[in-house]
Amino acid sequence: MNETAIDFLIVDDDPTLAGMLERVLQRRGFSTASASDIAQTLQLAKNAIFSKAIVDLKLGGDSGLQLIRELKLCQPDIAIVMLTGYSSISTAVEAVKLGAVNYLCKPADADEILVAFGEQTQPISTAITYTPISIDRLEWEHIQKILQENNGNISATARALGMHRRTLQRKLHKRPVKH
Repeated sequence: MNETAIDFLIVDDDPTLAGMLERVLQRRGFSTASASDIAQTLQLAKNAIFSKAIVDLKLGGDSGLQLIRELKLCQPDIAIVMLTGYSSISTAVEAVKLGAVNYLCKPADADEILVAFGEQTQPISTAITYTPISIDRLEWEHIQKILQENNGNISATARALGMHRRTLQRKLHKRPVKH
């Protein structure tokens, strides 16, 4: 069944990003495979054992969170890092609860990804800088948390937040604000 051992599985619906990550990791001596959706990923997981997986949060119409659960069921020892352009505290917490070892915001380079897996390739700075989170970012995070608690139901989330449903929809269509 699982015959081939491969270092990295890259799951992203953006072929340019997936290809770039594959090339960079291969240059560093790692073996890689990539997939663009859940079905393709699970097919690869039947034919190979992966040490690590880099999983995008949004995979077309699918969720990378669902994929974390599926991968951990068929390969319990796989280490997973979730990579996303749509970060929020609630999705980060959910990813870790499902079995991800880390959660990174795009853009992330190969060094950051390897550090997220615990492969220290760059010295970690001892100086920690404090940057307060903006009010807009706090609002975005809170909305995402309440939305997740309501299983994605916009109307229930709007009621819980005490805001009009259309206002909430407008806020959700905007990109997440920077920290």
